[in-house]
Amino acid sequence: MSEFLEAIVWGLVQGLTEFLPISSSGHLVVVPAFLGIDAPDLQTAALLHLGTLVAVVVFYWSDLRWLLRFRSDSVARRVIGLLALASVPAALGVVFRDSVSSLFASTSAVGVALLATGIVLWLSGLLTHGDRDVERFSSRSALLVGLSQAAALIPGISRSGLTITTGMASGLSRSEAARFSFLLGVPAIAAAGIFEGYGVVAEGGIGVPALVGVVVAGLSGYAAIKLLLRILVNVGLRPFSYYCVGVGVAVLAFL
Repeated sequence: MSEFLEAIVWGLVQGLTEFLPISSSGHLVVVPAFLGIDAPDLQTAALLHLGTLVAVVVFYWSDLRWLLRFRSDSVARRVIGLLALASVPAALGVVFRDSVSSLFASTSAVGVALLATGIVLWLSGLLTHGDRDVERFSSRSALLVGLSQAAALIPGISRSGLTITTGMASGLSRSEAARFSFLLGVPAIAAAGIFEGYGVVAEGGIGVPALVGVVVAGLSGYAAIKLLLRILVNVGLRPFSYYCVGVGVAVLAFL
């Protein structure tokens, strides 16, 4: 497979799975296993994260611009505080980075995690429809969403799936749960991209294939956010549960 084709494949995988509740980290394990190709290295994956970062920033630009007015807007200040609080568990999870990284070598572990994600997404369909918006979210609920984001450090556990489900369980409407999840994802995605992406620049810069991958990740990521919100509002997360269970079973049966 040529470098450009691989870049397009990984750009699509990153862009679609970062926001759809099917686990981007899990797909970075199972896609290479099924296709018989090498997974992207950490630095390439980091660059692809920057593509998806652009996608979520563009999509939620009005919210981010509002949050930047936190000095004069008390509500924006409060929401930033909630996002900061929810970011703490994942930041602390870096302590277990080596232990979590070892799971990327086990397709069985990823298969089990995908099954767990599928079960959570199916159960989300049992939740009553909330009507709370992010501006009225509680600190306790924000922390619970943050804990679910930390759990998604495990490959195969979907960050968007768990955080949206937890937000819905805490009373947020479906669209507002997604809004909080994606705004919370901005610092997490940025940290992943900058932390590892620095090494790319230090080692000689970014090649054309990598740039192609970043562009593909950004465009497909933007499309994935729009698709998820449409399905989430009209149907819920259950359609994605069947996908996760199906892939999880396939991984355990064939890999």
